[in-house]
Amino acid sequence: MVPDQQRLTPAERADLVAYLDGELDDAQSRAIATKLTHSMTARREIEALEKTWELLEYLPRAQAPEDFTARTLTEVQQLALKGDRHGLAVQHAARGLLRGGAWVLGALLALGLGYAATRWAWPDPTARLSRDLPIAEHLDEYRDVNSMQFLDSLSNSPEFGVDDQ
Repeated sequence: MVPDQQRLTPAERADLVAYLDGELDDAQSRAIATKLTHSMTARREIEALEKTWELLEYLPRAQAPEDFTARTLTEVQQLALKGDRHGLAVQHAARGLLRGGAWVLGALLALGLGYAATRWAWPDPTARLSRDLPIAEHLDEYRDVNSMQFLDSLSNSPEFGVDDQ
């Protein structure tokens, strides 16, 4: 591309207004000034911007009403109060949620403690049945034996005695 036809990059074009107002630092200002020196296209763009700014000076300036400041401050105060009310409503809702969460947590804790106490204090009927199962299996035979003396005599008899062999 011919150096005279170099266009400004989007970043340089964005800085043109700041360049015209003298708001750029030295390095950025030199870069744009160099580009403007070497490129006729870039000079046309900056001239168009300068003419636009000059034409804007001819437009009538809008005047704010005298009560503009007072109305603006009143509006800001009202918005701040609404924000405070909103903040209070949020705080109230948060407190309600925390209170409800505390009740749920307390109920779950009470339920857990009740379950643990019941498991510890209440006898487990299945454990007793499994412990007494051998007795239950031979219950009919035990009923046939009338007393422990009879069992002792059987134990000491030579037919049922322990073999010494």
